[in-house]
Order: sequence, then structure tokens, then C-alpha cells
Amino acid sequence: MKLKTDLEKDIAIRELKLTNGEARTIANYQFLTAKPLLMVVNIGEEQLSEVAALEAELTPRYSREKCRLIAFCGKLEMELAQLDNSAAEEFRADFGIKESGLDRTIKLSYELLGLISFFTIVSNEVKVWSIQNGTSALKAAGKIHSDMERGFIRAEVISYDDLIKCGDLSEARKKGLLRLEGKDYIVKDGDVITFLFNV
Repeated sequence: MKLKTDLEKDIAIRELKLTNGEARTIANYQFLTAKPLLMVVNIGEEQLSEVAALEAELTPRYSREKCRLIAFCGKLEMELAQLDNSAAEEFRADFGIKESGLDRTIKLSYELLGLISFFTIVSNEVKVWSIQNGTSALKAAGKIHSDMERGFIRAEVISYDDLIKCGDLSEARKKGLLRLEGKDYIVKDGDVITFLFNV
């Protein structure tokens, strides 16, 4: 088998162009080298000003399909995690850090895994749900509960940014920013969705 030959040459499965049939054949084996890879480079505080240059230098060497690289100072991130948000943001600004290492790691992980998030609001409770990019509203409803998928009628959708500008769903409804979408609507990252269903 071609795969055996490639593995013997130390080529990771994630780097191979497998057909759908080949991917299905090996799926049950759970090969570690088939999984996406996120390389985290832990740097010292003295290298903080060089993060962009370091990532620019290392990325072409190590980033490929299903493989990404990120650099940050783990010690500093640990210390910043102990502070409240405003103090941590001020501290990051002093160091010229735009985004926390944790936030960057989560975003890259989602990208590697092909995931997006959508939100639901029930009363005063907001929940975030992770789904594969390209998922329909019908399947997203099923992620919450199978009854919602089975009895799906439609989805009321607004982007997170539009909702924040409006302040709440009732104000967004008044401004006409809520869209009614059917079961084939492809959920976008950051959508806030109210599923209408009947069982």
C-alpha cells in the first residue's frame, strides 16, 4: 500500500493527498500523524519584540496544510492570566501584544480543525456551540438537540457584531437586522441563532 511506503519514509499522513476512499479506509486506525498539528514556540520575554519576525521566519519552514505555528511567551501569558481583563490588556499594550496567546491558539486550533462557533440565547443565558465549517442550519439545530433538527421550521439569524451594535435581540428585530433562514442556510462563524421548531 502506498501509505505504508510513505510512513516508512517518515512522511506524516496529514501531508499526503489521500482520496476520500483512502481516508475512509484508515479513519478507524486513528493515526496520530493524520491529525492536524499546531506548533507552539515558547519564547522568552526578551524576544517579545521579535514575535512577528520569528513567526515569519519559521512559518514557511513548518506551516503546511493541516499544520500551523504560533509563538508567544508562556511565562508572560501565565502572569497575565492572573490579572483582571483591563489590567492584562494594558500590560499587553505596553509590550505591543495585540492578542493573547490563548486567543490566538484557540483561533488557530479552530482553523486547523475546520470549526466555527455560533451562539444561542435563551432568556439571559448565552451558549456557544462548535460545529464544522459548512454546516447547515438544520444540522446546527441537531447539535443542540435532535428534536430541534427533526422539527426544524426556520432559524432567526443575526451576526454577533450586529447584535452588539443593537444591544439586544428586540432592538435588532425593530431595526430589521434579524434574518429568517431555512434549513439549507450555511451557518457562519459568529452567527447568533434562534431556532424555531415544532415536535
